[in-house]
Amino acid sequence: MKKRIAIFASGTGTNALNIIRYFKTSSTGEVVLVLSNKRHAKVLEKAECEDIKSLYFDKASLYESGKVLDLLENYEIDLIVLAGFLLKFPDHIIKEFPRKVINIHPALLPKYGGKGMYGRYVHEAVIANGEEESGITIHFVNSEYDEGTIIFQASIPVLPQDSPESLASRIHKLEYKHFPKVIENLLTSD
Repeated sequence: MKKRIAIFASGTGTNALNIIRYFKTSSTGEVVLVLSNKRHAKVLEKAECEDIKSLYFDKASLYESGKVLDLLENYEIDLIVLAGFLLKFPDHIIKEFPRKVINIHPALLPKYGGKGMYGRYVHEAVIANGEEESGITIHFVNSEYDEGTIIFQASIPVLPQDSPESLASRIHKLEYKHFPKVIENLLTSD
């Protein structure tokens, strides 16, 4: 029986779409739900186009009322994937899904993590500090931003001519290549 995946995203959903498409042909898992804290996030449209249930939720539904947790339980979710989700994930959901909530970060943690370190801000900091390499980190989510146990990392060199945009583009390629495979490996290791 396929494991059921929920994706949380706040933006355009390129990683979410890549994961959805990867699991359309997988015998291991399937994306059954995409959730966003942004009413007009492109990720919701992309999920709908792929025939995946997509829903917007407000902060109260995530943090206070328990509606998001109820939804995850009603959909019998086995793994929660944060793919460009910018809010701090609530402890009460993490406790109900121990070692079942993962995130991807566009840097080699523990460097360049924490509140406010996402997207362009990460790549600007990496370049400004003269780092020789950057990459991706896939990790379990805990109660602190970007501090959960690391599951997987992949790196690329930071080139002398890199801009935040060019570095981001190369980082995205790493994300697209590795994120679905890491998810699949987690689903099969249960």
